[in-house]
Amino acid sequence: MSAAIEIEGLFKVYKEVRALDGLDLSVPEGSVFGFLGPNGAGKTTALRILTGTARPTAGGARIFGHDVVSATNEVRALVGFLPDVPGYYPWMTAEEFLRFAGKLFGVSGAILDERVGSLLEMAGLAGVKVRVGGFSRGMRQRLGVAQALINAPRLLMLDEPTSALDPMGRKDVLEMIAALKGKTTVFFSTHILTDVERVCDTVAILDHGRVVRQASMHDLKREGHASRILVEVTSGAEELEQLLASRPWMVECSREGEIVRCITSDVEAARRDIPTILASRQMALIRMIDEEPTLEDVFVEMVGRKA
Repeated sequence: MSAAIEIEGLFKVYKEVRALDGLDLSVPEGSVFGFLGPNGAGKTTALRILTGTARPTAGGARIFGHDVVSATNEVRALVGFLPDVPGYYPWMTAEEFLRFAGKLFGVSGAILDERVGSLLEMAGLAGVKVRVGGFSRGMRQRLGVAQALINAPRLLMLDEPTSALDPMGRKDVLEMIAALKGKTTVFFSTHILTDVERVCDTVAILDHGRVVRQASMHDLKREGHASRILVEVTSGAEELEQLLASRPWMVECSREGEIVRCITSDVEAARRDIPTILASRQMALIRMIDEEPTLEDVFVEMVGRKA
């Protein structure tokens, strides 16, 4: 599979601060790619270099084979971009804003009419006559994604598109992103783990300006060293939690009602010990199942802190 983005040895230094520290990255064409990291990891700096609004201190980056420093116009024609805090003309309607954005890219006539109509529909803004100044934050973000698609880009780059949204706003924006799978490459920069887990097929974890791991979502979860076991009993979960917490294979234990969740460093030992403990205390087992590690589990293992 060809690469939409290729980054090799990218450095960006601001006085004494290394925002990027030898970043290497390859984004497969056609993927919904999660660029994941805690705040301050260097995500926005990398996006600024890729979009031509900042220059690297050293190293290189290419988008569909075009150098992002020397081939700025060629790159911009291939890319749609939504910054973390997009700006709008508040007196425009959504349709007027998309037409304005389209004309900046040289799109006009029937092609512009078709794109504006389909993007308004996709964003859930068709028929909305309220001016942008009266939009909710979720409506603004959906309009921002639509604007970034007006030039029919091969690559859509999104910087924290859901970070300040309420649950419904996040749901709407994530559904827009999911709908693009297979149609364009999406480079989704965020620190919100659950959003990446929901829509992305490939993930890179960034920490202190460099990628610590890149893999498919499936492979990334399989690499987690800690395993999860869920145990549900008819009664006595509080006592069971206390008993399991002292076992040498226990990493973390939590309880919700009569369900005890275990994160263990030795899943085989846990599977052997738990039934023995239940029998010794005459606790009735409803179910004991393995749970797939979450992206948060893997992230904390690799980065050592929550995003």
